[in-house]
Amino acid sequence: MQKTQADLQNIVSHSKQYGFIFQSSEIYEGGLGAVYDYGPLGVLLKRNISDAWWKAMVQYNENVVGLDAAILMHPKVWKASGHVDAFHDPLIDNKDSKKRYRADTLIENYIQKLQNKALKDANKKAKKQGWEINSPEYTNYLHKTRHWKKAYEVQERLNKALQNEDLQELKQIILDYEIADPETGSKNWTDVRLFQLMFKTQLGAISGEASDIFLRPETAQGIFVNFLNVQKAMRLSIPFGIAQIGKAFRNEIIARQFIFRMREFEQMEMQFFVRPGTEMKWFEYWKEQRYNWYLALGIKPEFLRFHKHEKLAHYANAAEDIEFNFPFGFKEIEGIHSRTDFDLKRHQEFSGKKLQYYDSEIQQSYVPYVIETSCGLDRIFLMMMSYAYTEEEVPSAKGTPEKRVVMKFSPVIAPIKAAILPLVRKEPQMVEIARNIFNDLKYDFQVHY
Repeated sequence: MQKTQADLQNIVSHSKQYGFIFQSSEIYEGGLGAVYDYGPLGVLLKRNISDAWWKAMVQYNENVVGLDAAILMHPKVWKASGHVDAFHDPLIDNKDSKKRYRADTLIENYIQKLQNKALKDANKKAKKQGWEINSPEYTNYLHKTRHWKKAYEVQERLNKALQNEDLQELKQIILDYEIADPETGSKNWTDVRLFQLMFKTQLGAISGEASDIFLRPETAQGIFVNFLNVQKAMRLSIPFGIAQIGKAFRNEIIARQFIFRMREFEQMEMQFFVRPGTEMKWFEYWKEQRYNWYLALGIKPEFLRFHKHEKLAHYANAAEDIEFNFPFGFKEIEGIHSRTDFDLKRHQEFSGKKLQYYDSEIQQSYVPYVIETSCGLDRIFLMMMSYAYTEEEVPSAKGTPEKRVVMKFSPVIAPIKAAILPLVRKEPQMVEIARNIFNDLKYDFQVHY
């Protein structure tokens, strides 16, 4: 049977009704925006996803170890990483609706719409001509459609504007292509401005004597500053990886699409340290490993795709995202990046401590290169909810069909592994047998009676 996409609003409603996700502090004026609590079933599903990731990354790889770094770090960490000076979002306001958006996201959504139109046109042509999807004839036709050409043109302008940090050009792209407010259709825009994404807090008990520190916006830096500690303590030889699951915080002004973009979220990251010159081999290796993990969770290939970064971060020499087809389109669930030696060199420079590895095989010391795999636990949670949500028609007692929702989770991550259902509750023997089965299973599985 063909898998169809669930509606996001249905997933949100189902998540609350059945104890997966609740709005944080909801009893107070509707709650705190873009912050969520995981309910009884949500906790189980989330833990199963993180356990599956941990096994795949740490337990099954003898050269990957774990870490749990602190949320609060020395403020110089974020200066060295570049977050203090460069961790900003380009935001634009609509003067009529008073809504605020990320300018680059508005443009990316417009590009996605153009590409969807091109794909629809190409699929219609393929059906008429008898072409296989992704055949040379299909791809050639697709790339010649006017919508695809236009999408490429807009993407090129966006890449250049982001590369040059040209805020005026970002606004000009929005004006030139008449990109409207997605909620109201208004095209009355302000200028684009930069907004700092890190949450600031204070370390110290007395006001005026406290020093400013930040809630970490990512978990990776905790791994980098502990690189030598872990390597020496565990006597690791390159190549090796350090994996971590932990909370991160971003002051997202534009936080929509349920738990896809939140202010408090959980990351699952692994930094893999390699000899310079071998990074592309390991980049391709981890790309394949991570893609296969999603397939192992039961996701069909047509719901996944790679997105290659045309505009690379200044520290990277390769970057690709794995995207999932959410109810609101293909969006990133994981990034695989070749970060070169940027992070360790920056921390070496700012701390004054050498972060080098002596490679006895080539008898040389060097700052290792890093391959990063980074995914959002909450986004993968939403992916699994979206993929599992299935509406079925079943006969009712009256004989007319009625709709029911079934969450078809992979057994690997399903919150409840088995249910014990005594058919006759009034029969003591039946209840006793059911209870015995439940008690036998509960030590190994999450079971529902």
